[in-house]
Amino acid sequence: MSEQFVAQIHSLRDRASVMLEMIKFQHTVFALPFAVMSAALATAANGSLAWRPYFWIVVSMVTARSAAMAFNRLVDRDIDRNNPRTARRALPLGLVTPTQVALFTMACAGLFLFAAYQLNHLAFILSPVALTVVLGYSFTKRFTWLSHWVLGFALAIAPVGAWIAIAGAFAPAPLLLAAAVALWTAGFDIIYSCQDAEFDRRTGLHSAPQRFGLGRALQLSSLCHLLMVACLAALAWAAPLGMIYGTGVVGTAILLVYEHRLVRPNDLSRVDAAFFTANGLISLGLMVFTVVDLALR
Repeated sequence: MSEQFVAQIHSLRDRASVMLEMIKFQHTVFALPFAVMSAALATAANGSLAWRPYFWIVVSMVTARSAAMAFNRLVDRDIDRNNPRTARRALPLGLVTPTQVALFTMACAGLFLFAAYQLNHLAFILSPVALTVVLGYSFTKRFTWLSHWVLGFALAIAPVGAWIAIAGAFAPAPLLLAAAVALWTAGFDIIYSCQDAEFDRRTGLHSAPQRFGLGRALQLSSLCHLLMVACLAALAWAAPLGMIYGTGVVGTAILLVYEHRLVRPNDLSRVDAAFFTANGLISLGLMVFTVVDLALR
């Protein structure tokens, strides 16, 4: 094996590592558990278990999110370059090129469409709509402070899509779960965007913290999370689910309270703990409690 070939392999590996870090691949854990949770509910409702759809659900989730994150980094590269908090991301630093990110985005989008095709006809027909929503979110903060809820809607597609992948039709249960995901996402995105309120104000970008101030924005976030818990409680009736799932909902409520206690209008130093740790535990924990509840029924 020539030294030149080895060097090329190392270069590709390093570039792939930079790309995965750029799109925060590890944060797929936020939305993926809700897709698995919805698929498990659909499986229980239909009374049959087939593992093949689960594989393609995971592929579609990972590729859709990766395409969305890469596209976001691409269209926001000039904004990121001027924001001290984001100036050291891969594109502003030149660690990857816009062409490489565009090619990565198109590859992920193509894989998402292929995965949807492998699921069923309805999933494939709706896949371009889903892709348009998850990519289109990136432009919304340029003209509306409702961008947090658009992001929530984009992530809420996951549980509906997973249900369709298993059942081939709509139902009330995934819509309740989708509403919970949308509210949860909007709430934690408001918290995260508090860090950029002053930058948004200076540059003409839109967000709830920029529009209403940090205090009011955090109150909006709390309201979103309160309504999320209400949707999760309603899901217990629509699915139906039992006490084990209910325990998971109570745990979710406790973690949300903890998340909001970490952040204050005059102290944003613990935003990362609120955003990453609490929300990762919420999505994974709720999935586990739901799957266990279904398995023991």
